[in-house]
Amino acid sequence: MSKLIKSCILLVLIIGVLSGCQPKTNEKTENGDQTGGVNANKDVTITFGVTPWTSTAPPTEIAIKILEDMGYNVEAINADAGGVYAGLSKGDIDVFMDAWLPDMHKNYIEKFGKNIDDTSVSYPDGELGWVVPTYVEGINSIEDIKGREDEFGSKVYGIEEGAGMTMTSKEMIDAYGLDLQYVASSEAGMLAQSSKLIKDEKPVVFLGWRPHPMFVNYDLKVLKDPKGYFKTSEVHVMTNKELKDKAPEAYTFLSKWNIDIEDVEKMIVEIDGGKSAEDVAEEWISQNQDKVNEMMGK
Repeated sequence: MSKLIKSCILLVLIIGVLSGCQPKTNEKTENGDQTGGVNANKDVTITFGVTPWTSTAPPTEIAIKILEDMGYNVEAINADAGGVYAGLSKGDIDVFMDAWLPDMHKNYIEKFGKNIDDTSVSYPDGELGWVVPTYVEGINSIEDIKGREDEFGSKVYGIEEGAGMTMTSKEMIDAYGLDLQYVASSEAGMLAQSSKLIKDEKPVVFLGWRPHPMFVNYDLKVLKDPKGYFKTSEVHVMTNKELKDKAPEAYTFLSKWNIDIEDVEKMIVEIDGGKSAEDVAEEWISQNQDKVNEMMGK
């Protein structure tokens, strides 16, 4: 055998040995994380459920941007709350950033909760209930409306059918014995109608919650609820039970997620003022890099 042929065979063997020593991006380390850095996540798609509430957008946009920077593909599905929880339970949706617990989304948790992972608390002080403008005198509790329903046009303005606050409000009308019609609409529709009445300083009662710019734009008071239908909620991050194995780095990040309610309200106002949700999210990330790093486990 010629020296040239022997040299070629030796070269092929060396290349084969070296190739076998190269790391594979799909292999996992002892702690379950994929090796290969950001590129290891490039074929994993994470789907977010997005409700039409203003409180959903800021945390969702921030989380999406961070996960994209980690190398994940991210998709968003717009749906009402019932659709989001159903999607989480079936695995069609991976993440929901705006779950109001324990009471407001109680019906969804009872129906779908066994198939959903309660992953973290986003913020603990989500106030909600029926609100009226402060210029409405003598109405400080829901009980005070009884006998004065006609002053409010015998209507309480609310959000879409199927929402937790809608179902609770209908129960409250019966429980308090109020002669009120619940007018279901989108959040934007509810606020548009309420804004018209507030502009003319007419009595109006509608649904309110924090975080929301309505408390920045108008002088409102949350009515006391002696029967305890509305309580201060914790806003949680929910994921489907497969995410922990499907995207362990993403799950670890989401399990450490938290944000200040004041930051959420500020971002909502900025978005309402014309800034894109993506730009607002980028700005928050740049101003809170230490917090982001902590949530990412760096």
